[in-house]
Amino acid sequence: MSSQRFASEESAHAMRFTKMHGLGNDYVYVSLFDQELETDPARLAITVSDRHFGVGGDGLILIAPSDRAQARMRMFNADGSEGEMCGNGVRCVAKYLYDHGITRNNPVTIETGRGVLTLDLEIRNGRVDRVRVDMGPPILEHGLIPTLLEGDPPLDAPLLVGEDAFLVSAVSMGNPHAVIYVTDVAAFPLETIGPQIEHHPAFPRRVNVHVVQVLGPNEVRMRTWERGSGITLACGTGACAVGVAGVLTGRTGRAVQAHLPGGTLELDWPGDLASVFMTGPAVEVFSGTMTF
Repeated sequence: MSSQRFASEESAHAMRFTKMHGLGNDYVYVSLFDQELETDPARLAITVSDRHFGVGGDGLILIAPSDRAQARMRMFNADGSEGEMCGNGVRCVAKYLYDHGITRNNPVTIETGRGVLTLDLEIRNGRVDRVRVDMGPPILEHGLIPTLLEGDPPLDAPLLVGEDAFLVSAVSMGNPHAVIYVTDVAAFPLETIGPQIEHHPAFPRRVNVHVVQVLGPNEVRMRTWERGSGITLACGTGACAVGVAGVLTGRTGRAVQAHLPGGTLELDWPGDLASVFMTGPAVEVFSGTMTF
């Protein structure tokens, strides 16, 4: 891929990147194992995420050395804000580490804003095909989610958005999520309601918004408005939050298939005090060099 130029030749700095996605939730990945980041990552995230003038993606993910795990992941949304965690992103980080020879450990450990996560790799033809992630236990205390809605966690709590009222269940998987059950996810005006809930005063650190249609006790369909990125094809932490909310509201069982616009994730929450496990694919699209 030819270099993309974001600055004059005199001040240009070359940086290698890799485009990867999990169920279409795509990020630009930059490994700091063999290069230094010589620009502000928040500004870089805005630049590279632009689908017309940049590489294109839902954000930027940095893969860096860690003294606690095989690597450290930092993720930045398309608007430059830093997120605590990305479920689809962490699967891709695990694939990058293994496929690019940084580690051959299986399972692999990755340090995130949520803490150190353990990921089991499914290898096909010498490369990572799917990843099962121990996402840790859900955070259910409303003050830690954080949300001003009452309950630990709030379940089907009324939320007034303009002239509309919604029943919202709030769960954190290291980042905050608002789950709304609807009869038809395709018909829900997520593009207008999503940003209003993201910035609602009930969520002091903003929130990821998910609308969910229950298809059966072990199957749901969902769509996502991601904090800082807008509508995305998939959200791994959001799917985990949906799995937890389904159990706690009695709508679904502990093992659930979540169908997102980009594909399907397998979720398992074996007990109230247990970790949530998420299994899904990780795909490398292309690599390149950009200058800025």
